[in-house]
Amino acid sequence: MDRFEAMRVFCTVIEAGSFVAAADRLGQSTTAVSRLVAQLEAHLNVRLLNRTTRRMQPTTEGFAYFERCTQLLADLEEAEAGIAGEARRPRGRLRLTAPIALATLRLAPAFAAFSQQHPEITLDIVLSDNVADFVDEGLDLAIRVGRVGSDNLVARHVADTSLLIAASPGYLQRAGTPEHPEQLTQHACFTYSYSATGNQWQFEAADGTPTSVRIGGPINANNGVLLAEMAAAGGGIVLAPCFILQPMIASGRLRRVLPGWRLRQLPIHVVYPTRRHLSAKVQAMTAFLSDWFARHPATSA
Repeated sequence: MDRFEAMRVFCTVIEAGSFVAAADRLGQSTTAVSRLVAQLEAHLNVRLLNRTTRRMQPTTEGFAYFERCTQLLADLEEAEAGIAGEARRPRGRLRLTAPIALATLRLAPAFAAFSQQHPEITLDIVLSDNVADFVDEGLDLAIRVGRVGSDNLVARHVADTSLLIAASPGYLQRAGTPEHPEQLTQHACFTYSYSATGNQWQFEAADGTPTSVRIGGPINANNGVLLAEMAAAGGGIVLAPCFILQPMIASGRLRRVLPGWRLRQLPIHVVYPTRRHLSAKVQAMTAFLSDWFARHPATSA
């Protein structure tokens, strides 16, 4: 027996004045209403209603129980409404993770603007280029470039970023400028630990012909900004998202390599564990980032 449902039915019987009228209000059969009241009486081991063929009225104990139940059900309804209202209101701590370079180079203004727009949300930001575990890290949300992680996660696509290849003018003057992807095998190319394609750099010619080159070099790292800075220092050739390389190319510290060849784009997703009972704070950040990237693209021409 569902005790709260039985209490609700009992109170409706008292308010309606009969089992038939209560059944009509509740959209149930008279038999089902009568059975629930009988089960409630059996559970309490007390008669709540005096029934005759003509009328029904509460006993003294039944009327006292009705008053207590009415207040209890009202309190429960108020509590549920309050919790539901709080759940729809963006507030509380929002713990999220984001790639180091994307967060520091592009998303810092976005996080600051979000915080001003939602003063009741406290951001707890964990920067990592690794794919963190939601449970182990206590995460509400993740921003991920390329790899989403587990297939069980929900991923909302919010932007794309293009990959670029670049090297310093000094390196290209010293080692020569590659004219074809296959010439990269003769150069010092930095490798990135979390690359989904490993040491395979993939290209597409202007006519759509794909080319894949296995590169190698003296340095591997798990941070794209570090690799870009080492390339700017003349150490070799780097492949990284444009939000890392484009400012350095614009300033002249780096020069694009193989600009006539297309490289793949990487999707940027907002990721969370489930769609069920999605909190207002996660919904707020997801919507904010989708709008932010629409106004501040993470890719370049």
